[in-house]
Amino acid sequence: MNVIPASDHAALASVLDVGWSVPAAGVDEVAAIIADVDARGDDALLEHARRFDGDGFELSDLRVPIPMLESARMLVAPEIAVALELEKERLSRFHRRQRQPDIEYVEEDGTRYALVRRPLRSVAVYASRSGAPTSILMGAVPAKVAGVSRIVVLSPPGPMGFPAAVLFACALCGVDELYAIGGAVAVAAAALGTRSLPSVDKIVGRGGRWTTEAKRQVFGRCGVDALAGPPEVLVVADEGANSEYVVGELLSAAERPDVTRLAVLSESRPLLDAVAQLIDTLDLQTLERSELVSKAISQNCRLIAASSRDELLDLLNRFAPAYLCLQVRDAWRYLERIFTAGTVFIGDTTPLVSGEHLAGTNRVAPTSGTARFSSSLCLADFTRTLSVVENSADRMTTDARALAALADGGGLPNHAQAARMRDGS
Repeated sequence: MNVIPASDHAALASVLDVGWSVPAAGVDEVAAIIADVDARGDDALLEHARRFDGDGFELSDLRVPIPMLESARMLVAPEIAVALELEKERLSRFHRRQRQPDIEYVEEDGTRYALVRRPLRSVAVYASRSGAPTSILMGAVPAKVAGVSRIVVLSPPGPMGFPAAVLFACALCGVDELYAIGGAVAVAAAALGTRSLPSVDKIVGRGGRWTTEAKRQVFGRCGVDALAGPPEVLVVADEGANSEYVVGELLSAAERPDVTRLAVLSESRPLLDAVAQLIDTLDLQTLERSELVSKAISQNCRLIAASSRDELLDLLNRFAPAYLCLQVRDAWRYLERIFTAGTVFIGDTTPLVSGEHLAGTNRVAPTSGTARFSSSLCLADFTRTLSVVENSADRMTTDARALAALADGGGLPNHAQAARMRDGS
């Protein structure tokens, strides 16, 4: 594997020139599904579900009963149950600390202000088939902490239905409704509502390209989180990093079937050479999921050499990774200059798998470089903020003439008159 200089912009174009896009035919297909669900409701939902999930699908299969927690726990291996319970507890603690108090104050003239936060009434958590139990926790736990009263899970079923761990995760998080449907039709139904699947205020969670495109298209009629598509990982390492740990992060990321970008970025050429040598001498065919891993490493992985800290940080922020592994000695100093990343894992003792499950941080992160302007899923995604003002009589009297002047200047005479009425003029 070759090491690419950070100054070689042509070689790095495929790594840096990213963004969310779907072929025009896919955009049109998703739009047609959304329009069909909007027009025909359950009939369209059933038709598209049969198309993607099998001819035998019936509307009676759509909503899946969620067993009681005690019963659900008996369905899964004890070690899986314990791990999911630990994951839930850490997610709950991390998200509870994100709560912000309401703000209320009164100005000297008696005008009263408030900034109040209210939970969304209903949220759908999209959980793709791969890693569905954890995906459910990542969406449902913060929704519960925020006080959302109706939590829905949308997840495409497997050939044998849902694994027991999915049912346990739903029971553990207090999910209200579980629907066996995925893809664009699931997003359309949850956003627009059908008789069998009432609409929600917001849809969160990571899916494939068509699911994410559907979320983009329904925005405006339904809230959505960041357009979180395929995962991407950047490892930043210095001369003191363990090259085997670096390669371990690449291999773990590579076994995700939808991973798009993998890179190691370092000022240390010896470290990059050691990583390249390990990859070149490793027989990828002997690994579990070897076909996936080999393809991801050969097609998507880059080793990048920066000539300075400034060049490294500039490239890091342009890369805008969903997941950033900082295997450097002074990581918190780096962090001061990192502005575009989803979730950051610091040090040798915080591997990517920790953030995927037990760290307590949320793995639903902006991808395809959208970390440049989007954030990882957090408690704020499950609340709405209301700004409140109550003018005092003194304030209104003082402001009336200025408001009228501004409104007249903007060509809004009725606005101006509404202000003058408060002044008695």
